[in-house]
Amino acid sequence: MNQFSVWIQPSENACGVRVDSLENAEWLLNRLSQSFVFKSSEPMNKVDYFPNCTFRVPYSSQISCGRFAKLLGVIPEVKLMLDSQ
Repeated sequence: MNQFSVWIQPSENACGVRVDSLENAEWLLNRLSQSFVFKSSEPMNKVDYFPNCTFRVPYSSQISCGRFAKLLGVIPEVKLMLDSQ
């Protein structure tokens, strides 16, 4: 798989995630689901940022913003970016 862009936008209770296509977002969620610390995300938004896809990952005792960013950063296919939107 080719490298694709993933933008994160930290907030108080969750991390917003924007991925450069629905196919890449689905692949990323599947990959993240294999991680011990990643358990869930809020539903994907396939419309508002088309052709990008967005979802939110709630923080928990197992996953903080920093830990989530590190988890994304070690995936070779992910080009991690900070979202300013």
